[in-house]
Amino acid sequence: MSHDSRIELTKDGLSLSRLVFGAWRLLDSAARPDADQIARLIGTAVDLGLTSFDHADIYGHYQVEAAFGAGLSRWKGKRDSIELISKCDIILASANRPQNRLKHYDTSAAHIAASVDRSLANLGTDYLDLLLLHRPDPLMDADETAAALAGLVKSGKVRAVGVSNYTPSQFDLLASRLPFALATNQIEMSVLKTNALVDGSLDHAQRLGYAPMIWSPLGGGLLFTGKEGREARVRAAIAAVAAEIGAGDLAAVAAWLLRHPARLAPVLGTMKPERLAVMVKALEIDLGRQQWFAILEASEGRPVA
Repeated sequence: MSHDSRIELTKDGLSLSRLVFGAWRLLDSAARPDADQIARLIGTAVDLGLTSFDHADIYGHYQVEAAFGAGLSRWKGKRDSIELISKCDIILASANRPQNRLKHYDTSAAHIAASVDRSLANLGTDYLDLLLLHRPDPLMDADETAAALAGLVKSGKVRAVGVSNYTPSQFDLLASRLPFALATNQIEMSVLKTNALVDGSLDHAQRLGYAPMIWSPLGGGLLFTGKEGREARVRAAIAAVAAEIGAGDLAAVAAWLLRHPARLAPVLGTMKPERLAVMVKALEIDLGRQQWFAILEASEGRPVA
């Protein structure tokens, strides 16, 4: 059995490509890509079925969105054939924002509105398909924040709203003030970070029927570079499963996430087209239960209880 190439985040809402292109590291290489190179990367991703592009205002110290927007303006495809996602509320101490003395969070209506307007200008679009609040803000006034988000949806600047890194109770608080359902919670999960399996995050998603987005699905690269015993055990287990199913290790890692019934949508962080092509093959794989649990056992270092 294969997985659908698209996924509905909620039962009556926005759909995304099942695997999402993560733009976080777009400008990380020493030789930064120019607009034409970014346009080609966008085209490659879309050709592979990755039509959803995940951003945040702070990525690349506030520079990634504008660089991606320049590439998007050179891309020959249609805006309505892709989904643009961005996040806001982290205030980063950066040379590009000298007024920010320290890292903090801001979910005030004024900041959310200003951040969305900047993201739209940077990306060269008049709407975001999905806006996420990037981190829980301990000073969030749920009524004010919800009103700001609802206003953005009503204005057409944002099609849908979600959160990132929220606990179930933080999600529920904001959701209780909104006239529509939150579309997703983007959380960290990988075969090296399995907390979401037991902390209620995925149970919450299944109960409410939304599809969680997953950041750092390869453990920030640590899975293939880490020297600790856990990484070595997991690499061996993944290699064994990959050999059984006749797939590459990267595809097996993604398939482990796709197997979960909460309908996870991994955000892929690589900028290498060849790695994207390998990981897309995970959509053709449905791991057996014993294969899935073998990888979990390697990660936890013990059989399940």
